[in-house]
Amino acid sequence: SSIEAALKIAVQYWVNIGENGRTRFIALTDGYHGDTLGAVGVGYVDTFHKCFRKVIHRAFSAQSPHCAQCPYDKVPDTCDIECFGSMETLIRNHHNETAAVVVEPLCQGAAGIRIYPEEYLRRLRSLCSQYGLILIADEIAVGFGRTGSMFACERAGIIPDIMTLGKGLTGGTLPMSAAIVTDAIYDSFRSEKRHDNTFYHGHTFCGNPITSAVALAALSAYKEERILENMRPGVAQLKMGMRELGAMLKDSAVLTLGMIGVVEINDDSGAAERAQRIARRAYELGLFIRPLGRAVYLWPPLTVTKEELSQMLSILKDAIIQTA
Repeated sequence: SSIEAALKIAVQYWVNIGENGRTRFIALTDGYHGDTLGAVGVGYVDTFHKCFRKVIHRAFSAQSPHCAQCPYDKVPDTCDIECFGSMETLIRNHHNETAAVVVEPLCQGAAGIRIYPEEYLRRLRSLCSQYGLILIADEIAVGFGRTGSMFACERAGIIPDIMTLGKGLTGGTLPMSAAIVTDAIYDSFRSEKRHDNTFYHGHTFCGNPITSAVALAALSAYKEERILENMRPGVAQLKMGMRELGAMLKDSAVLTLGMIGVVEINDDSGAAERAQRIARRAYELGLFIRPLGRAVYLWPPLTVTKEELSQMLSILKDAIIQTA
């Protein structure tokens, strides 16, 4: 819902300031932004959306920053964000017809928990600013502490033009999402230069008072319970534990970001099948996980205890050993 609103806001912003030709979007390959038709256009996943292919307005698709399987054979010490070249080319070639660039900041979730460098976001922010493009950061999955900062964009030191939020906004207890915009975008809807610049977008349950109260309580809890500070030992524990799992899986690629940890199994002959076997065995041992392709990952609650996280990692180790 918030992505759909953000896309419409971006298009109407340009109309509000007198540019009617900005109707395209630029997004990352394998990005996922929801299942309404506008969202599918910027986050098309064939497995989910092939039935709707003929009725959606597809975005320009930039190369996904896939560090665990870098197509340029780079490692962190030698990486110069070569994968950003695809995004740069699209922006330079299509900025005049583009309303906004939309990305999942620092981690593409449904693509397989693809964690990528902060520098990619910084370069993207700089390029969007250079060409006057709107940058939409989809923080629905990673916002509210998941990356170790309150927001992924904050961790990268950038400010998007539109940020979409959900999930953690209510602590996951009730459905609610939001699209937050800069003053410049907001003010374009209040200008008296146009006869009608109303944002015609209002679902039945927009501004639901009960859910809003829950969101306010959750926001207070993040601060009063010092969630970010208290999760730091867990972040370190998860990082160390995932490294051990990666070593057990033939030195597979391991990436962590706050309370996100992923191992991409490097066995090309049957990585996805191995991931499924590990998941099934872990479930039998008492841990429910959902592998994505070759990626086996943990996404524990921010309030997970040391003992609970230790148990999760221990079960995963046993599952790996027992499915070898």
